[in-house]
Amino acid sequence: MTLPPLPPIAVTGSTGGVGGRVARHLADAGLAQRVLVRTPEKAPALPASFIHQVTYADKGAAVAALSGTELLFMVSGAESPDRLDQHRTFVDAAVEAGVRHIVYTSFAGAAPDAVFTLGRDHFATEEHIRQSGLTWTFLRDNLYIDFLEALVGEDGVIRGPADGGRVAAVARADVAAVAAIVLQDPGSHANRSYDLTGPEALTLTDVADILSAALQRPVQFHNETLEEAYASRAKWNAPRWQVDAWVSTYTAIAAGEVAAVSDSVQVLTGRPALSLAQYLAG
Repeated sequence: MTLPPLPPIAVTGSTGGVGGRVARHLADAGLAQRVLVRTPEKAPALPASFIHQVTYADKGAAVAALSGTELLFMVSGAESPDRLDQHRTFVDAAVEAGVRHIVYTSFAGAAPDAVFTLGRDHFATEEHIRQSGLTWTFLRDNLYIDFLEALVGEDGVIRGPADGGRVAAVARADVAAVAAIVLQDPGSHANRSYDLTGPEALTLTDVADILSAALQRPVQFHNETLEEAYASRAKWNAPRWQVDAWVSTYTAIAAGEVAAVSDSVQVLTGRPALSLAQYLAG
């Protein structure tokens, strides 16, 4: 018996908030796909989807899972001290497997000297993809609206050295909608980067006010000094690289690195990006 060929589209991160939505968009559009996951039992049950167990660090498994794939949606890996090495290994596997086009979820402030420390890893990943010979599309996501409520402490205070800086946070649902559109017509988006943001740039005081109204409880923003920021996070006993990432989320806001508002979501999807208030209203 001859098995049918595997689909030429592969999607990673389908157990997460972005990749899962992308996989569902493609399924709703009637497209078959390979779903690459670390934990197969958590993969969404979608029509015409083929599940492969893969980690970014396992080049052999990645080559096998991607063999015959033309188009790859690559969600950035889980935060870890060796995430960049994992990204490079996976990209190299994609090249070896014959992938032609990669759509990568990067960061709006990606740069070699980004204040947000993880933004530097995103830039290095972009550079590795550029040098790989693959055609690419970079979705440079701002901070996620979905996570803003999680910044609020048990005492109702958002703490961090953000000063009066602004953030144009974007909903993961909007990122996924854009990704699905790009994946259905990759040629039109070849070798292009899109900054994906919400419709407004808010200070964290603005964020606190919007959260207060939506949650019907008082939320405030306290602008910490750098010393206070590191001290207030010491209780979690996290590794230094992780604490640096947490703190630099706020210093990146203070530096203006995530303040620019883009219309890419509206241009590509045909509808306005979700605001924080709209997201919270459901």
